[in-house]
Amino acid sequence: MTGDVIRELGRLAGVDLGHVTVTGREPVMPSPFRIGTAAAAAVGAATAAVAALTGEHGRAEVDVRHAAVAFRSERHFRIGDEAIPLWAPLSGDYACADGRVRIHANFDHHRDAALVALGLPLNATREEVERACTTRTGLEIEETVTRAGGCAAAMRSGREWARHPHGRVVAGRPLLTLDRLPGPPPGETGMRVVDLTRVIAGPVASRFLASRGAEVMHVCGSRIPEVPGLVLETAAGKRSCLVDLPADAERLRELVRGADVVIRGYRPGALDRLGFGTADLFRLRPGLVVVDVSAYGPGPWLGRRGFDSLVQTATGIVAEAGPLPCQALDHATGYLAAFAAAAGLLRRRREGGSWHATLSLAATAHWLDTLGRTPPGGEPEVDDLLETRDGYTFVRPPGLIAGRPPAWSPPPRPGEHEPVW
Repeated sequence: MTGDVIRELGRLAGVDLGHVTVTGREPVMPSPFRIGTAAAAAVGAATAAVAALTGEHGRAEVDVRHAAVAFRSERHFRIGDEAIPLWAPLSGDYACADGRVRIHANFDHHRDAALVALGLPLNATREEVERACTTRTGLEIEETVTRAGGCAAAMRSGREWARHPHGRVVAGRPLLTLDRLPGPPPGETGMRVVDLTRVIAGPVASRFLASRGAEVMHVCGSRIPEVPGLVLETAAGKRSCLVDLPADAERLRELVRGADVVIRGYRPGALDRLGFGTADLFRLRPGLVVVDVSAYGPGPWLGRRGFDSLVQTATGIVAEAGPLPCQALDHATGYLAAFAAAAGLLRRRREGGSWHATLSLAATAHWLDTLGRTPPGGEPEVDDLLETRDGYTFVRPPGLIAGRPPAWSPPPRPGEHEPVW
């Protein structure tokens, strides 16, 4: 089955991925959703596309268990002996008047927005949030928190999501799009990547490309909130620079002019206002491949803030089987974004032009649903997939090309490098 899914991904992006050797099989996770299939397909497609790009077409391999464990990479990451904190105290699932609702409060401004929407003080405890939620419906909390600038999702069934205006849009669109725009004639291409992303999905995409030889510059800002442990876990193999917009706009423009790929992971429109919209990027660098990752994608919820746990809750995954045993939507979207970037470079080499790819966590959730179900498995073995080096313990990057594993190098400190190639 996984091989068929990989071939379909190649067809969707308009590239021939050749044969991909797949080892292992479902089930590999304690979930009825086919997480192993999704993981192996996303990693396999990304690996195969890079293999084709680097002259080793048809020599990609992926192991189902390894790919699935990589979907939990942040859980296994250690700095010395310490795990990284992943959830803030107020983030989580709450009972409400008619069911359950998920609130995401990992960033202080999202936490504060949720508390204001619930009529609570900014120093409110989890118990106070629990009491406030029980007096409101899930949809009421979802909408009031969202309007206040926070992040929340009412728990819906799969059928409810299928009837939702945004759910209908997602179901009618492909998993990813890759569109050609005017640009230079066909020619060779490099693999310089400007990484304008944060949290998990986008950083996973650029980390994968870095592990396969891309020169990746992660751009962070001094005023942009981050989860520090996640920044380190997803930064392996990259350089990291500090750029504050709009003051440092010209420095970022120079990075774009020298790049082959730009991956954006902010809300749709957020960078347009700062002069780094899609058309702006193509004017700066004709022939660029731009990859956009968002929470919900086109539709009524286009600009809505969202994270993996919220999308799982909104789309019916949690209602069916509880939360997934990993941030599967984030990780799958990340590897699919890396695949889209490599596919765009392949098509630019073959057809010329500039290329624009779009992906979303909601589209990935729909794709995961269409893969069907499997009897739940147990917890996968992990120890043989871990490595400790330079004070970090990490999951070895998945996927092989001609028998060679991806590279791993220690993550930089945020802002360690100058914003120059």
